[in-house]
Amino acid sequence: MSDQVLQQRAETLLALHQPGNPVILPTVWDAWSAHLAVEAGFAALTIGSHPMADSIGRPDGEGMSFDEALTRVKQITDAAPVPISVDIESGYGEEPSRLIDGLLEAGAVGLNIEDTVHKEGKRLRSPSEHAELVGALRAAADAAGVHVVVNARTDVFMREDSDAANRFDDAVARLRLCVEAGADSLYPVGRHDPDTLRRLTSELPLPVNAIALPDQDDPATFGPLGVGRISFGPFFQWALSARAKEMLARWA
Repeated sequence: MSDQVLQQRAETLLALHQPGNPVILPTVWDAWSAHLAVEAGFAALTIGSHPMADSIGRPDGEGMSFDEALTRVKQITDAAPVPISVDIESGYGEEPSRLIDGLLEAGAVGLNIEDTVHKEGKRLRSPSEHAELVGALRAAADAAGVHVVVNARTDVFMREDSDAANRFDDAVARLRLCVEAGADSLYPVGRHDPDTLRRLTSELPLPVNAIALPDQDDPATFGPLGVGRISFGPFFQWALSARAKEMLARWA
């Protein structure tokens, strides 16, 4: 894929992020699911680490290598001619330049990067450490000549080792540092109630990524809360799995 096509797709993906008019990025995991989403009319996609790992029998949390992930990414970008972002978990222990170059070579133009370090006992990066990584990814993308869309994620809301009373403020502080480091969107991962989502979108200066249950949530409810991006995490795959089990049970 040419640098011009990559840059055009990156610009398109970035422009789709509009607070109050969120881009919906169906979370896919292989060429089949990506083709399904494109045929349904979606203008961009995201590849989820959890469903992708499940699809090849690996655990989530960097149970596959970066090279294995890139193989899947390339299969998906070949099948779906739209901007595609990739959940690269905590970075697989790779250097930022390797992450950016690998994604671009595979045809992806966006990424999620989280602050849980899976290869180091799932420790939580410090706020400054995570922001430094976001900044390094932005610098690597700039050097490559493509504005890769960086979705900076924090896992604070999901971690039981954090102080529940301070999770909101901690998440906002972490993500604000990521803004300064060059992030394009922000992902305080978790299933948040409407009041929490509204607070997050009002206190954070970039589009906020919300996670949705595709078979249960109302798409129209997210825009009024100020959300700029919606993805499904593993829930799209799980919803399909539940339906598949129902069908298969009739024949078992």
